[in-house]
Amino acid sequence: MRARVSAFAWGCIAAAAVVAVIALVAFFSASWAQEMPAEVDTALIVSVDVSNSVDENRYKLQMEGIAKALEDPEVQKAILNGPQGGILFSMVTWADKPKFALPWHRIASAADAATVAAKVRSLPRQTGEFTCVSGMLRSISDKVVPQIPAKALRTVVDVSGDGSENCNPEEPPALVRDELAASGVTVNGLPILEGDEGPTLEAWYHDNVMGGPGSFILPAHGFGDFGRAIRQKFMIEISGTMPPQKEARAAD
Repeated sequence: MRARVSAFAWGCIAAAAVVAVIALVAFFSASWAQEMPAEVDTALIVSVDVSNSVDENRYKLQMEGIAKALEDPEVQKAILNGPQGGILFSMVTWADKPKFALPWHRIASAADAATVAAKVRSLPRQTGEFTCVSGMLRSISDKVVPQIPAKALRTVVDVSGDGSENCNPEEPPALVRDELAASGVTVNGLPILEGDEGPTLEAWYHDNVMGGPGSFILPAHGFGDFGRAIRQKFMIEISGTMPPQKEARAAD
């Protein structure tokens, strides 16, 4: 009799546990659905070069520039004034290998933007010797874009760096860029015109990085100008407007 009662009791406990698990799953699913809406205006992937030429000071200039751009009232106004009233934001840092450094975050308020800006400032520095543009674009195409957690009216990859491909990849970066563009993803370039490649890098980005609907190049004239350039670039990318021709080179 005891064995039967014990078995019955364990059965009740197991059933209660199953119910509790189902309830937890439902709760977290509902929370996720609230955090990630069915649709956003822009899914923005900010891809930042952290290779050997990017020292500690240059790294900080890039992270601080991105954080300040997110805190800028005009950028926030552009985010909130879209039809869906919000965007999705993520970051990839890359050198020899790409890293999905900041997973998807919804920004639909000034508080959301401040939270993401703080996370950008706290990202640990990733290092690497080479500038592997093709590998970065391939990772974004295969692993980041397919995992966007909401439908986006626009998907934009924002690539910045101070050098051209030097990893001798099996597939050229332009080939991967074309694949992204063919799927409707916009790839914009922010070449940082400093160092040996400064005079030629904008043209290289135009030929090998920029692609897709409404794509454009907006250079930074050195790392000290990165903050200005990334703020202006965010304004254009988030609002979906065409860049002024004096400031940016649009797709032909």
